[in-house]
Amino acid sequence: MISVDINIIKEVGVENPVVLTSFPGIGLVGTILAAHYVTELKPEQIGIITSDALPPIATSMDGVILPPVRIYQLLNMEALLIHSDVPVPPELANSMSRVIVEWCKSINARKLISVAGITTFENKKRVFGAATSKEILEEIKDHVELFKSGTISGIAGSLLNECVAKNFPGMAILGETIGFNPDPRAAAEVAKVLNRLFGWNVSVEKLIKEAEMIEAQMQKLAEQTKMQESKAKKEKELPMFG
Repeated sequence: MISVDINIIKEVGVENPVVLTSFPGIGLVGTILAAHYVTELKPEQIGIITSDALPPIATSMDGVILPPVRIYQLLNMEALLIHSDVPVPPELANSMSRVIVEWCKSINARKLISVAGITTFENKKRVFGAATSKEILEEIKDHVELFKSGTISGIAGSLLNECVAKNFPGMAILGETIGFNPDPRAAAEVAKVLNRLFGWNVSVEKLIKEAEMIEAQMQKLAEQTKMQESKAKKEKELPMFG
């Protein structure tokens, strides 16, 4: 098993938090949403996730070095956010998912939300949902279109598999997009659904207003993600999510 470590720098200040996870995938839906939360809400960074299997990359933000996979605390939303700047290699996805879900249980988190994109041929900017149990499906069914069949690829899927294995509540919230190109409009629709599900009030005005600029900024990461996904085995006859 590949080594993965969660390093908590500051104490978790939320009891029974919701844990949002965002890793680069189709349309960068989760990545764009998480970056929007970080920019707009300015949450406190409380930890990082490290592994020798992650790409050797550090991000500089206003001169401050940020490791590629970070954990933020959204106190007013009673949530934690796991945000990655880099695609997770397929060989790392299961090990990282296992560590993340075990950590969620250790801090008494109430559920994990895997935010990702869904590719369709219609691109109506719908939001689809799936859950690890019928009880959780009941919670989300009035706010999303149910994802009835298909596959969820990459770490977005392995996180849900691990939730099932560990009997931990989990759900997938999937923003509809048409491919790997960055899609801030899909991320905005996911944000609206999360607002309704959890009573949050995160504005998406900037996501929509600056969509073209965000698309240009995220294009390189989208290309890297597409290359990463092409290495993984795909079920070509079913819709692909990630």
